[in-house]
Amino acid sequence: MSLADKIFVDMCRDILENGTSTEGEKVRPHWEDGTSAYTIKKFGVVNRYDLSKEFPAITLRKTAIKTCTEEMLWIWQRKSNNIHDLKSTVWDEWADETGSIGKAYGYQMGVKHQYKEGMMDQVDRVIYDLKNNPFSRRIMTNIYVHQDLHEMHLYPCAYSMTFNVTQKKGEDKLTLNAILNQRSQDILTANNWNVCQYAVLVHMLAQVCDMNPGELVHVIADAHIYDRHIPVVKELIQREQYPAPKFWLNPEIKDFYQFTTDDIKITDYVTGPQVKDIPVAI
Repeated sequence: MSLADKIFVDMCRDILENGTSTEGEKVRPHWEDGTSAYTIKKFGVVNRYDLSKEFPAITLRKTAIKTCTEEMLWIWQRKSNNIHDLKSTVWDEWADETGSIGKAYGYQMGVKHQYKEGMMDQVDRVIYDLKNNPFSRRIMTNIYVHQDLHEMHLYPCAYSMTFNVTQKKGEDKLTLNAILNQRSQDILTANNWNVCQYAVLVHMLAQVCDMNPGELVHVIADAHIYDRHIPVVKELIQREQYPAPKFWLNPEIKDFYQFTTDDIKITDYVTGPQVKDIPVAI
């Protein structure tokens, strides 16, 4: 069965059984009807996915791999903060009349900074270091920029990636590992979405830097299940689990900026039925 399913089920059970409730507290999120959106939450959840063994898509329900990859490329490749550059509608709630989400996500990835090697943005700096200084302990990104928070329509949830390269015994190629840091996560709507899109990112960066994909470690400071999601989660984690799907990445692409969603394929992806009409707290 899929390791991602086991991780997801164990995490949800832990939150439901051992988490703390925010009911009655002063919380920012609310439902569309204006009611406060309370949660059951756990602090400091850490999940590890070995990308060399399987692709971490849950099979309890289908995760839209191409759609979540499209969002990742919108941020990391196109470095855009405008929903008109994005095919999906997941960001529409936070866009202004021009389509902008402010100085958030892709905007921060595109800001150029001065290094001794010249001006580079964060993505180009990661790729440069992975190719030229792979054993550096300083290969990371950060989009939680305090001076720009007041101009962001939504503070970044997944805000930092730290990359670390290892040399496995008996392998010629280096192995690319990464830590995804997330300050807050709506487990039902976003958990496997984020895991899959950053798993794809690690695969892509590993390929263009002539490495093998290794571990993706997901660190969540506030992992929560919303009150109106609890019945859905309880049903979801009781479902039958299936083997992990197979992941294919076009081996011809050697430039990160040439990847499209057509360059990934997911096969043998057997899942339970989709969960529909999930209320989203805003």
